[in-house]
Amino acid sequence: MQMNLNLLRIFVQVAETSNITEASKALFISQPAVSKAIKNLEASLGIQLFIRDKHKGLLLTEAGREILVLARQMKAIENSIYQIAGRENRLLGGKIKVGSFPAATTNLLSKAIAVFRTNYPLVKIELLEGVSDQIKQWVEDRTVELGIVASPFDSLEFEKLQSDYMVAIVPVDHPLAKEPIIDLNCYRDEVIFCKGGHEIAMNSILREYRIELGEGLTVQSAETLIRMVRNGLGIGLISNFTLSSVSHDLVVKEIRPDVTRDIGIIAHSFGEISPAAKQLVTVLLQTGQESGEGFRVIRQDHRAINQKPQP
Repeated sequence: MQMNLNLLRIFVQVAETSNITEASKALFISQPAVSKAIKNLEASLGIQLFIRDKHKGLLLTEAGREILVLARQMKAIENSIYQIAGRENRLLGGKIKVGSFPAATTNLLSKAIAVFRTNYPLVKIELLEGVSDQIKQWVEDRTVELGIVASPFDSLEFEKLQSDYMVAIVPVDHPLAKEPIIDLNCYRDEVIFCKGGHEIAMNSILREYRIELGEGLTVQSAETLIRMVRNGLGIGLISNFTLSSVSHDLVVKEIRPDVTRDIGIIAHSFGEISPAAKQLVTVLLQTGQESGEGFRVIRQDHRAINQKPQP
């Protein structure tokens, strides 16, 4: 049996949209042609790939889900073949699908893409934004080739981009605004925690540092946390990396204990990613190093400012 790559491309599009009409629009072919392609693929494989549901549309069968992962791999291999040929002709092209959480997009990826496009204008970058757990799953099922997430990185291969740490934020007129460090265990009932979509990772870190927060407020976005802190609802607890992606007029304080994590790039295997993706990883690592050095300088300056003078 000879595998038809065009049928697989159509299958992937239908699987990702769960809709024949949407898939036909994305592929710029007629709906009957898409339907026929799916029927031909199912006939050639001798299995059913989709369940037709009146309310939910097209749902993948168990075999369909397994084949989707492999079909994405075949698309990625095809993309890599063309990229290698383009590289040899000094015309690197193709497409890279990247997953990133919003703060990483703002602080790292946007800068890296600007540099990357200057050197490789023919490469198209497709961005999907989500939270770390979503992005890990996207890498696992090969929805994206690369992901930028917060630690832990689980079993996936990773390259560290930079270190991150938690900080507290309070209004300028707050009693703790002049304190050098805020001890979380002393104010755990006043903390408003911004998980930012990284619940599992952040809860793991808090357990590791034996920090038990009270039954206070928990929010998902930095913007919401900033508004609540401005309104005097409590002490904000947030990742410095996430906080640096938004503007605010609050006082940033070091916390005790010092809670850290890493931001990194993940992939199934960095040895197997496409040539274009390898170049993007190189640019991202350079961007992460430069940004990390800036964060270290800011943190050192912040600690110097908050250091109480010795008697």
